[in-house]
Amino acid sequence: MESLRLIKAGGALIEDPEACSALLDSFAAIQGPKVLVHGGGRSATAFAARLGVPVKMVEGRRITDSAMLEVVTMVYGGLVNKNLVASLQARGVNAVGFTGADLGLILCDRRPAGEVDYGFVGDVRKVDVSLLSLLMDKGAVPVIAPLSHDGKGSMLNVNADTIAAEVAEALAACYRVSLEYRFEKRGVLAADGSLISEIDSASFQALKSSGTVSGGMLPKIKNALDALGRGVSEVYIGETLIH
Repeated sequence: MESLRLIKAGGALIEDPEACSALLDSFAAIQGPKVLVHGGGRSATAFAARLGVPVKMVEGRRITDSAMLEVVTMVYGGLVNKNLVASLQARGVNAVGFTGADLGLILCDRRPAGEVDYGFVGDVRKVDVSLLSLLMDKGAVPVIAPLSHDGKGSMLNVNADTIAAEVAEALAACYRVSLEYRFEKRGVLAADGSLISEIDSASFQALKSSGTVSGGMLPKIKNALDALGRGVSEVYIGETLIH
């Protein structure tokens, strides 16, 4: 089975010109099939401020009302995605930009309102990578924005880490997939700041219970472990191997 690398680039990397250039250089050098999934939350926040759209966050997660949905659609699916595509083309990579709505790649359900109503936020229902695989067979390199649709005409804001995991799992039917979460830190860090080189389910529970791992790192590691249970061969977070 052919190997494929799926890189999820965190917003802090994408939004730092020097770091982004280095990331794209290394991505361009990858041989064989590859996919780039990106964030862009800081750019969305900055653009919303320019437009006078209030930014509402709950525990680090963006509330996406109708005005914010317009912002993230413009920023993620347009500004950030197309700048990345253009930068990769300049590096000789035949990149093509997608949201989950394009090619019917990712179908989502709008998240039901609970204690918090996140608005136009999607939870993945189905991933169809058949046409994506055909394009990659022709040498195209997908660059996927963290947006999808509900099949009824509405775009939805979707967590980029989740999109990366779900697409990786779907591609695992056709490739030996390595999923890599790349961001501004070296990886998952211990309480003393040292790098934790490997994590499995048992050690994750211990790290979670002790509070060593918290915040946004929790869903990232959970996505990694879930992906491994659904066919993905290996997952890296920074330099940390999840197995």
